[in-house]
Amino acid sequence: MSGSQFWDDVDDYFISQLSPDDEALRAALRDSDAAGMPPISVTAAQGKFLHLLAQVQGARTVLEIGTLAGYSTIWLARALPEDGRVVSLEYSAKHAEVAVRNIARAGLDRIAEVRVGPALESLPKLADENPAPFDLVFIDADKANNPHYVEWALRLTRAGSLIVLDNVVRQGRVADPDSTEPDVLGTRAAIELIATHPRLSGTALQTVGQKGYDGFALARVLG
Repeated sequence: MSGSQFWDDVDDYFISQLSPDDEALRAALRDSDAAGMPPISVTAAQGKFLHLLAQVQGARTVLEIGTLAGYSTIWLARALPEDGRVVSLEYSAKHAEVAVRNIARAGLDRIAEVRVGPALESLPKLADENPAPFDLVFIDADKANNPHYVEWALRLTRAGSLIVLDNVVRQGRVADPDSTEPDVLGTRAAIELIATHPRLSGTALQTVGQKGYDGFALARVLG
């Protein structure tokens, strides 16, 4: 049996035991496929991890950069109290339309909202609203802009907030200092920002599973 098949089998076992899906989550993935979206949503195990992080954090407010079909949005919103708030930013109007339907079907449209447009345009508008600091930021958008997203996350959080940066391994290419690929350059810049910024303490972990060889970075805002 190949290594990747072992990864899939282990993920299937963990998901069946610890993060089984339900109709709202299954429907979100079905609608994503039907709309022709790339199959890049977080896995159920990763969704449950985000859900638990939000709960451990005692989060009331979450910022998500990159909505896709709203699958991870549902996991995050379910972790919040009734008066909690998720703001999710999505570049594609087509994707946002699907996500809004998925979120409403899950009964979370009072908690989660989707804003359409380039995130680097939506983020200044959000800052102008002077929202309460976000307790958790999940970044899962275009990788070339990762350092800009981390910088905005810092502006919109408080001491003790968490920042999660997804897909940081780039199939191992993140370790190549000679790479000129935009996704690698953006990810390396974000990792180096986390490493050097005086207000951040973070780490990054490699993962294997249904999405292959990947990983995420986790940072805590210090002040």
